[in-house]
Amino acid sequence: MARSDPTGFLATPVETVKRGRGDLQRIKDIAAEIAEESTLLEVVVGLPRSLKGGENPATEKVRAFAAQLARRLPVPVRLVDERLTTVSAESMLRDMGRKGQDRRSVVDQAAAVMILQHALDTERTSGRAPGELVDNE
Repeated sequence: MARSDPTGFLATPVETVKRGRGDLQRIKDIAAEIAEESTLLEVVVGLPRSLKGGENPATEKVRAFAAQLARRLPVPVRLVDERLTTVSAESMLRDMGRKGQDRRSVVDQAAAVMILQHALDTERTSGRAPGELVDNE
């Protein structure tokens, strides 16, 4: 997970939430903690697409997960294309000298920062929020 500063300019890592039992509740708890500190406007979820932009089984799973999350949160949930973010995060961490297990332990947080930063930058330059809103019904 990642969050932005109050101005919506800079994304920073929060924590890695492992998929499985209790993951939705943990995300809800983190969102509530962030909302206590500042304004929580929406939650951005990375949507895995194929390199050509198509959907695949992973995309379907994330859509279902995001729908479950949207039903539990008091703010909108938005799906944003995450193509190549994990590869880019791995490369960045490797370039920074992070090795093996140390790199693997934070790669998801780095990818989350990249996804959120891309969403923030896109909205700032275009005036429109990227991606698509998740229906919470």
